Amino acid sequence: LNHSQVLLRSRILRENGKYLPKQSFAMRKHYFNNPDTGFFKKVKRKVIPKNPMTDPSTLTDMMKGNLTNVLPMILIGGWINWAFSGFVTTKVPFPLTLRFKPMLQRGIELISLDASWVSSASWYFLNVFGLRSMYTLILGQDNAADQSRIMQDQMTGAAMAMPPDPNKAFKSEWEALEIVEHKWALENVEEELMCQDLNFRGLFS
Repeated sequence: LNHSQVLLRSRILRENGKYLPKQSFAMRKHYFNNPDTGFFKKVKRKVIPKNPMTDPSTLTDMMKGNLTNVLPMILIGGWINWAFSGFVTTKVPFPLTLRFKPMLQRGIELISLDASWVSSASWYFLNVFGLRSMYTLILGQDNAADQSRIMQDQMTGAAMAMPPDPNKAFKSEWEALEIVEHKWALENVEEELMCQDLNFRGLFS
């Protein structure tokens, strides 16, 4: 039996166990919930991640997500680099060494320009990738404004949905079955049937 069938059998036992004698219910509950040999306690299943290379729809969704996030950034960055090439937008309030010029002065080839000045293209990329900590501080982790995190997750495959963990489902079902108290619904069925006013004339006509 796979884990889904076992969970289904346990749910059926919880819902319809009242129609079983107490001993039969206890035997089935012991099979599932015994602390030492119970199925939910003894069986530990490994979660095997689904291989995305075997699912074309997963690869297609990943490509669509990457294009949706990366393409606008490339287009806007290219437009800024083309329209504002050679422009400086701001200056950092502290002196920097010449090693920072390639990072902060993209598109500006002036050796004499102070390294504290920031070009338009560099300012754009600093805003896109450098404000992640500020977004996290203000909006919390996994916020919608963190586009760089979303892009990195999709490129590394971390954004893919993981298969459900059967061990968590087993634990929840064990807890649900543990609190069920057996109350036999057919305990006085003979007396109730004998006390009813039965009409058998239609059966022999």
